[in-house]
Amino acid sequence: MHFETIKDNFIENLSRYIGETVTIITQSGGQSGIGFTGVIFSVNNSFVRLVTHIGPVPEYSIGYPNKGNLKGYYYHGNFIIESLGSMADIPINKITSFIHNTV
Repeated sequence: MHFETIKDNFIENLSRYIGETVTIITQSGGQSGIGFTGVIFSVNNSFVRLVTHIGPVPEYSIGYPNKGNLKGYYYHGNFIIESLGSMADIPINKITSFIHNTV
């Protein structure tokens, strides 16, 4: 089987799990060598994007004093968001193992 066909099949398989919690083990050292667990946000031919930490729900900001000056907070419309969370972009060619629940 041609390498590009295998890669396309792998990317298609990853895409089936968008919105699901998975663990991806990578070819690397240090902390990243133990893998990443999170929800698949998107997949393309180069990267898988995992949401590794989801930020808290926004708080309604009407009545908040100095809402534009809160350090570490993001103002969006009438809402204050404490954190946007964190994501990991994992190169497809560095994935050694893909762990998921059966569907």
